[in-house]
Amino acid sequence: MKHPSLGILLKIAATIAFSLMYVVIRLAGKVPVGEVVFFRGLFALLPLAVVSHFTQGIKAIALTRHPLLHLRRSVAGTASMFLNFFALTRLPLADVTGFSFVMPIFAVILAALLLGEKVGPHRAFAVVLGFAGVLMMLEPHAGFGATLASASGATAALCGALLSAFVVVFIRHMSPTETSEAIVFYFMVVCALSGAVTMLWAFTPLDGARVALLVLCGLLGGVGQVCMTYSYRYAEPSLLAPFDYTAMLWASALGYLVFNEIPQRIVLAGAAVVTVSGLYIVWRERQARIIRVTEASLP
Repeated sequence: MKHPSLGILLKIAATIAFSLMYVVIRLAGKVPVGEVVFFRGLFALLPLAVVSHFTQGIKAIALTRHPLLHLRRSVAGTASMFLNFFALTRLPLADVTGFSFVMPIFAVILAALLLGEKVGPHRAFAVVLGFAGVLMMLEPHAGFGATLASASGATAALCGALLSAFVVVFIRHMSPTETSEAIVFYFMVVCALSGAVTMLWAFTPLDGARVALLVLCGLLGGVGQVCMTYSYRYAEPSLLAPFDYTAMLWASALGYLVFNEIPQRIVLAGAAVVTVSGLYIVWRERQARIIRVTEASLP
C-alpha cells in the first residue's frame, strides 16, 4: 500500500540522518577512514535488526539466493563509502554533498551501457548539462591555486558518486529476487569487515568521546539507510527523488553552524545546475514509464 506523504517524510529523515552522520565524522577528528567505515558498518546493523525484528524477522535479513550479487553490490558500495569519507576530510560538507548529486547522471550512462536502456535526446541533454554543473563545482578544487588536498577530495567525491551509480544499477538488477533488508545487511557486513581489515595497518587508539561519536556515526548511518529503504515502500522513486536534494540544505546549514563553513558561490551554482539536470532526468523517466504503462494497457 502506498502512502506518499509517509514515504516523503522517511526520505527527508534519511537525508537529515546522513548529513548528521557526516557532521559526527568530522567532529571525531583525525581517524583513519577504514576505522570510520568499520564503526559505520558495524553499528548500522543495530537499527536494521530492530526494524527487521518487527517486520520479517531478524533471521530473514540474511536469506538470499544470489550471494555473489550481494558481494558485487557491497564491494562497490563500500569502495564508494571509503572515497566519500576521504573526501569529507578534504572538503566542506556542502561540497561533498554537491558532488554526490552527480550520481543520477552517472546512473543514466551506466544503465545505457550495462542494462541496454535507451537514452533519448532529452536525457542526453540533461547529462551534458549535469556535467557542465560538475565543471563549475570542480573549478575551486582543480583550477589555478587549488590545493592538493582540495583536488584529491574533489576527485574522491566524484569517484564515489560514480561507484554509487554502479550500486544503483546493481540494485536494479537484484531487486526482483532480493529483499531490501538483505541488500542493506550484506552491505553493512562487508563495510565492517573491510574497515576491520584496514585497521591492521592503519589504526588510531580512541578515547571514550571519539568512540561514542563513531558509534553514533554508525547508528545515524543505519537509521538513514533504513529510512531510505522503507521510503520506497510507500512512494514511487520518481516522487521521492527530488527530496534527495534537500541534503544540500542540511549540509550547508550544518557546515555553517558547526564548522563555520560558507560554500563558495560557484560550487552552489554548479550544484544547482546538477540538481536541475537530475530532476529533469527523473521527470523524463517518469513520463517514459507513464507512456509504457499506457501502451501496455491498450488492446
